[in-house]
Order: sequence, then C-alpha cells, then structure tokens
Amino acid sequence: MEIKRSKKHLFLNEILNIFDKYLPQDSNRSILEIGGAPGQYLAYMHRTFGYQIHSLDYSEKGCQKTEENFRFLGIPGKVYQQDLFSDQLRLPQFDIVYSLGFIEHFSDLNLVIRKHLDLLKENGILLIGAPNLLGINKWFLRRLAPQFLSKHNLPAMDISNWKSFEEALNLKKIFCGYVGGFEPTVFKKKENDSLWNQVLNTITKGLTFLFQSHLKFLRRYNSRWTSGYAIGVYRKV
Repeated sequence: MEIKRSKKHLFLNEILNIFDKYLPQDSNRSILEIGGAPGQYLAYMHRTFGYQIHSLDYSEKGCQKTEENFRFLGIPGKVYQQDLFSDQLRLPQFDIVYSLGFIEHFSDLNLVIRKHLDLLKENGILLIGAPNLLGINKWFLRRLAPQFLSKHNLPAMDISNWKSFEEALNLKKIFCGYVGGFEPTVFKKKENDSLWNQVLNTITKGLTFLFQSHLKFLRRYNSRWTSGYAIGVYRKV
C-alpha cells in the first residue's frame, strides 16, 4: 500500500502538493509519522524525498501491517509499537515529525503537539494534518454519520485555534491553511438506511462525481466552511 498521485484522487493530490512544496529532499534526514500504520504516506516520503522512515503506533496489529507493507514495497523502515503519551516512551529525535488525522482525537491540542515536538530535533520540521469536518461537511455528517462525527474533537479542525499551540510552543509557521477544496468523500458515510439518509447519500455520490469532473476548478477555493482538509507546516525554534 502506497500513496500515489492520481487523476481520480484530486483531494489527495492537494495534500501531496503541500509535502512537495515545503519538505526538503535529503536522503540524510529522518522522518517519523505518529499514528503511522500502515505506512502508505511514509512510503511516499521515502520514494519522493529519500527520507529514512519511521512509524510510531500503539496498535500491535497496525504495526504488523506497517512492517508487512514495508517488506512488500521493498523499502527500509523502522516501526515502533509504543504510546506517544506514555512516560515509558523512549525514542530518538527526528529531523521531521508529522501526523495526519491524529490530533482531532484529542481535546488538549497543546499537549498533543508538545508530544510531537519532544520527538523533533531543534530546527526540525513539524507537519500537522487533520480532516476538516466543519461547515458543510459537518452538516452532512450530522445526518449521515453522527456517531462517526461524535468521535472527533471538532475545534481541533479550526485552524484559528491552532494559534494557541503555535504561540505557546514558539513554532515558526511556514504554512497553515485549508486545502483540497470541497471534497464530498469526506462525508460519504451512512450509518443507517433511512429514506432521508438514502437521499443524502445519493446527493453525495452526485456531488462527488461533479467535483471530480465538471466542477473540479472550484477546488482552488478553500475555507473552514467548505474544504476537506487542514494542514500546517512549522519549524521548531
């Protein structure tokens, strides 16, 4: 399993564009993904930038899948089965530390970002990504998948709240914003088969088709109300 660019995954391509624009190419650098199973993004980091890749995940099954994936792809990588928040965590520091779809599961943003920084070298790069389930995405999810929505800390997806940890932890902001434009697959879920949900699910499929074909030019417009993803790139100073 490996993340790759595709004409069918325009939303994903925009996330990869941020990587390509702000991450340096250097085979001497080490990179750690927190919550990294099954390692598909790390595979991209290794092949694109030449990084020495490392994955941290508390799930035994997730770590096994990551190791299997690295072997299948024929790329070297280290996997650590540990808990980021454990006092027993013992890892070296890395040149780049990142997580994607991780911080929105925690209420204390400053704490979770501080844990990222503990594993990052001085002057290293921190990259944080999270799905944006606010705005129109929230409207659909409240109706299609309320249980899924309830498992996320929605304020963590509002990048205006990121200023708190940026200032408290003295981070140098390189980039912070919403990307990907309107992406209907973010709310393409259905937790019950009520008539209303079937109608909304049909609308979602139609919107997905339109925004991957005829309306894809609208993806250039980004905001907390419409975009599918939030991402920030920082330097530890």
